Amino acid sequence: MIDIQRDILPLKNVLYRLALRITLNSQEAEDVVQDVIIKIWGMGERINEIENIESFALRLTRNLSIDRQRMKINQTASYDDVKVEQGYGIHNTIERQIEQQERIESIRQLMAQMPEKQRSVMQLRDFEGKSYKEIADAMEISEDQVKVNLFRARQFVKSHISHDK
Repeated sequence: MIDIQRDILPLKNVLYRLALRITLNSQEAEDVVQDVIIKIWGMGERINEIENIESFALRLTRNLSIDRQRMKINQTASYDDVKVEQGYGIHNTIERQIEQQERIESIRQLMAQMPEKQRSVMQLRDFEGKSYKEIADAMEISEDQVKVNLFRARQFVKSHISHDK
């Protein structure tokens, strides 16, 4: 039996980060996650028919984020209000921390330029640590398509980072 508090609420941060990668707006991402939770809660007993609740929640988040993005296609957004959530070891210097934050920010900016599918795949694989199968299920694409999109996303980042040096 699926329980919202036990099974869905722990996914909130993962869902938020995925929605953020697609919408590029933290308020919009929060709204998407709230809508996802409300939709799942509103399913009542039908929720127990879902085989993999995490994949279902990720797919729902992705679809709602894309729908909202399409409605606001002309609107610009930024990552200004997104905090870099990184833990640093005691041995890292302040300079290294700043460099790492700058690198993460430049990758986020590059990801904002990618097609949505590449952005989502990279977010789920590289930032959330999801398997190819989990990503394929969540995005309703084949594992081969996941690999191709991930390769293209990484190549895009790599080519732009190597040009910046």
